[in-house]
Amino acid sequence: MDTQTLSALRAELLRHGRVAVAFSAGVDSTLLLKVAHDALGERAFALTARSCLFPEEETAAAEDFCRREGIEQIIVPHDPFGIDGFVENPPDRCYRCKRALFARFAELAAQRGAVLVEGSNLDDEGDYRPGLRAVAELGVASQLRAAGLRKADVRALARALGLTVWDKPSFACLASRFTHGETLTAQRLAAVAEAERRLAALGFAQYRVRVHGDLARIEVLPRELPRLVAHAAALHDALRALGFRFVTLDLGGYRSGSMNPVRDDNARRT
Repeated sequence: MDTQTLSALRAELLRHGRVAVAFSAGVDSTLLLKVAHDALGERAFALTARSCLFPEEETAAAEDFCRREGIEQIIVPHDPFGIDGFVENPPDRCYRCKRALFARFAELAAQRGAVLVEGSNLDDEGDYRPGLRAVAELGVASQLRAAGLRKADVRALARALGLTVWDKPSFACLASRFTHGETLTAQRLAAVAEAERRLAALGFAQYRVRVHGDLARIEVLPRELPRLVAHAAALHDALRALGFRFVTLDLGGYRSGSMNPVRDDNARRT
């Protein structure tokens, strides 16, 4: 274990005295919450959104972790359809949504005399992440970035601390599956969640179902493409039943941020 890095992270958290961790059950926020609770005890608690933007399995995983670790958790209902412009899915949708959610988180943290902290890492700064603008505007502390951690560091520390999520695939909110300008509805978000649930049930490690109108584009890791083809007929029928007229397999494989408005197609695939 990199004890120097862990010590730097603990020091960043201890200087706040009391923290509320924006917790989604991903590897970044899990590591942050674990270290915060180890360092601060009852002076660290979790804030988790319950929303149609996140599969219920993710919320359940967050609740289970807090229960096992004895960490206080507040579940915060989040209805994105009340956010101006959300339904139209503009390029700054992520900014609008995250600002609304984190403003609520910050309010709850302040009521408890705590500093709101979140789990973005240094690698997030090199990607299209409009949500980071909301984090900066609201003055939310980004402890992993402050401690100089990149994604590989986060996973290594999580593994060293015995966190089972250390190799958990990256996840983003379900709205990120739609091209900008696509109308977002609860039904369409639920269809994507169920489509990805089918891929998870088949044992795929990393996947996305991207939506282009009535077309669903499936991404899995390049090495898993042959297995995806083997399940193509069943997946085609399942996704058609969910309302997609066309179902395609992306031969380029999974690419983080492939729906971003500006991206380098030659960028490293993760």
